[in-house]
Amino acid sequence: MSNQPLEVLIQHQLIEACRHRDRRAQLKLYNTYSEGMFYVAFRFLKDRFEAEDAMQEAFIKAFNKLHQFNGEVSFGAWLKKIVINKCIDKLKAKKLELVVINEQILTTADEDDNWQVDERVSVAQVKKCIENQPEKYKYPLMLFLIEGYDHEEISEILTISPVASRTLVHRGKKKLQEELKIAHHGTGY
Repeated sequence: MSNQPLEVLIQHQLIEACRHRDRRAQLKLYNTYSEGMFYVAFRFLKDRFEAEDAMQEAFIKAFNKLHQFNGEVSFGAWLKKIVINKCIDKLKAKKLELVVINEQILTTADEDDNWQVDERVSVAQVKKCIENQPEKYKYPLMLFLIEGYDHEEISEILTISPVASRTLVHRGKKKLQEELKIAHHGTGY
């Protein structure tokens, strides 16, 4: 008997069945992850229909590329990356281009851990404030602060360098902190 939890074994069997195009297994996997993946897509696209569309396209891609899933990360994390990439593709298609920054003028921002916000500020307030950021900061901040990706992963998703990711997150966080301070205290000082 294996030392793996029962859920992991069941999920592994489900994924194996999906690899063999078992429609019931695909439906079960879809039902397990669709709601969570919809909310990931909705955070990016802000439109229920577009989010639903992106989520479904991501599942189709995932099922077609299931042979590439090697189990290094959880299936949910692998699928989430596909959903986010699909959302980014949709945003790019709408001509919402991310700003490419000249790397020669970038400063290395290793102060990513310096994330000080008044403890009375809610996660909802942070998310709302991120929504109001310029495009060049919004998506790197969402990926870093909300989705939990590191700079290597952000650079792959947004097709920018890790240095650009660090810089955009750093500058975005500074801007975000200032705006949260003003929103919460009425002044930036």
